[in-house]
Amino acid sequence: MSSALQEAPVRPAEGSGGPAPDPDQYRPGRTITDWEPENEHFWRTTGKRVATRNLWIAVPALLVAFVVWQVWSITATNLADVGFAFSKSQLFWLTAIPGLTGGTARILYTFLGPRIGQRTFTALSTIVLVIPLIWLGIAIQDPATPYSVMIIIAALCGIGGANFSSSLANIGFFFPKKAKGNATGINGGLGNLGVSVVQLVTPIVITSSVIAIGSAQHKADGSPVHLQSAAFLWVPVLVILAAVAWFGQNDLKVASTPFSSQKVIFRRKHTWLMTWLYVGTFGSFIGFAAALPMLIKTTFTPLDPAYSAATYAWIGPAVGALARWAGGWMGDRIGGARCTIVSFAGMAVSIVGVIAFLPTGGDRGSFWGFLISFLFAFFFSGLGNGSTFRQIPVIFRSRHLKGLTEGTPEYGAALKQAEMESGAVTGFTAAIAAYGFFFIPALFGSIEVTHAMWGFVGFYLSCIAVTWWYYARKGAESPS
Repeated sequence: MSSALQEAPVRPAEGSGGPAPDPDQYRPGRTITDWEPENEHFWRTTGKRVATRNLWIAVPALLVAFVVWQVWSITATNLADVGFAFSKSQLFWLTAIPGLTGGTARILYTFLGPRIGQRTFTALSTIVLVIPLIWLGIAIQDPATPYSVMIIIAALCGIGGANFSSSLANIGFFFPKKAKGNATGINGGLGNLGVSVVQLVTPIVITSSVIAIGSAQHKADGSPVHLQSAAFLWVPVLVILAAVAWFGQNDLKVASTPFSSQKVIFRRKHTWLMTWLYVGTFGSFIGFAAALPMLIKTTFTPLDPAYSAATYAWIGPAVGALARWAGGWMGDRIGGARCTIVSFAGMAVSIVGVIAFLPTGGDRGSFWGFLISFLFAFFFSGLGNGSTFRQIPVIFRSRHLKGLTEGTPEYGAALKQAEMESGAVTGFTAAIAAYGFFFIPALFGSIEVTHAMWGFVGFYLSCIAVTWWYYARKGAESPS
């Protein structure tokens, strides 16, 4: 085991009134049964160090899971170049399918992840992603591979997107209220960078002969590419990250909750309201990230080959992922609801800008206006991703602890219930929002892009109204 993961025994929190906890449980690879992040002494002497270690192991694992989830967003743009006879609509659908399976699997992972534990579930959910990548690397070398097989592989790659729900739900349990927004912002934001990483790295990898694996394919102009390298490259990385999670993280016993207890969230009004809002932020982020490469390739590249998806598409997801951390940080300081309103207002204005710069009829539009407007849309979606996840624990804590006195048994039980529910809601909202990955590329492949864009603007206005009424206005039901 790496010395970086070794920790000396730590003193247990004082003043708990019970038996002293075993300090060995806080070492890497162990199951923790005593965890009190709101106890300032425990957090300062023990909790912060353990939580930070678990967070920084979770981040790269989540990032590469996003790589697997999004690998089709850039792979699909290269299929026609090497002889795959798929239509424009079929290519958009290959881009969309991982969103369908990713969103569905997120629902399962939301409730299963905390039940199994951060360490165990991170290791298992990471290593399983090796399977679709190997299959993709084999299938993509043969242009005769049936479309139905490609659909199955795309669906299996979508499972990588499910890791987000389990990771965010688990990590939230490690941190106190004052640090949850920042922690989930780091985990989610840097994890989201996997979208940008795959879109930036793939064009480089597939054209490099240095790291090529297998035989080259050739484009119409005779230039060689190695599309399979985009899949095979990540296989050893996944194996290493799964091992690091297994030996370096902890399972948190206090987070283990059966579904029979978690399902109470479906009766909470704020579960559905926050899901609506997160669909607007993360659903937009992941859907635009999936669709943008094909949108550039089919809209602007025919007008000028210099407008390349490989060159520009990765920038938007990078901006959105980094802005997520800013949203969590700002939410901790000025309030999540205020930050969320800014997010949706900015997204609405940005998408109006995208519409204005799209080609229409004989007008060639403006690629640079289109791209800059999209970058602003990504930025504001990332801001909202961080702030909405900051809102969720605040809402559920305030509602469960209202009228209770700190230090009483009732307060302790209510706090535990609030933590459990906010973790489950975080994962569930992420699961539903992930369907944006499916619906946005599917919309662009089925209807006029401009019509879809105006629909997004209307949706963002509804999100502003919900946020203001329930969470931001004076006298709001649940200020957050």
